[in-house]
Amino acid sequence: MSFIQNLQAAWARNNSLLCVGLDPDLAKFPAHLREAPDAIYTFCTAIVDATADLVCAFKPQIAYFAGESAEEQLEALIDYIHLHHPGIPVILDAKRGDIGATAAQYAREAFERYQADALTVNPYMGFDSIEPYLAYSDCGLIVLCRTSNPGGSDLQNLDVAGGKKLYQHVAQLVAEKWNRHNQAALVVGATFPQELADVRSIVGDLPLLVPGIGAQGGDVQATVSAGKSAAGTGLMISSSRAILYAGQGEDFAEAARKAALVARDEINTCR
Repeated sequence: MSFIQNLQAAWARNNSLLCVGLDPDLAKFPAHLREAPDAIYTFCTAIVDATADLVCAFKPQIAYFAGESAEEQLEALIDYIHLHHPGIPVILDAKRGDIGATAAQYAREAFERYQADALTVNPYMGFDSIEPYLAYSDCGLIVLCRTSNPGGSDLQNLDVAGGKKLYQHVAQLVAEKWNRHNQAALVVGATFPQELADVRSIVGDLPLLVPGIGAQGGDVQATVSAGKSAAGTGLMISSSRAILYAGQGEDFAEAARKAALVARDEINTCR
């Protein structure tokens, strides 16, 4: 199945709009794991096993792996998720953005080397920086639109095209012109619920990846109210640190499960 089909199935099967971000920071690992061989793989697979029935997606952030020269552990992790938890889509959070042949290599990296189901990309260089990914028509392309960081306003809130905000223009481009194979989604932060509502009104039922709850302080009620689709789904609400590091002992995975269960249920009460 395609990324979108797997996502829709996971929303229904697990009754969940929660996406767990996999941002492995060795300094925050339980002490017994920090010096272990393949510590990142061991930590992340434990989190995955503990939460897989509570999520609609997993989102490994490539920088946390590359910074530790752990790209092989990332490959093994994605393979593990596909093997042991089939049907849960894996979003590679890499925010790639380049043109032509370089973008084609980034697409190969994400979809052939890592076997990710979806990839986050930056639209700043325009359609020719997006087009090479469209060749992988079963894979998701999640385009940065209105990000959760305060500095995003420096560019994303600029007036363009007759008073339209730049993030609104990006949303319209993706929904109306770039979504050729029904594979597109957008990144919109939970920290800006009004902008989230604006994007939903522009893109209809297009899926939205929503970072910013948990450690970043986004309000769950406001996020769900602003961003859910007409069917009460349409969202991948991402939480990373609040779940990954909920516990610091040998029972860290159990603590992560409890935190994920609370997050999923809180989201569902708002649907």
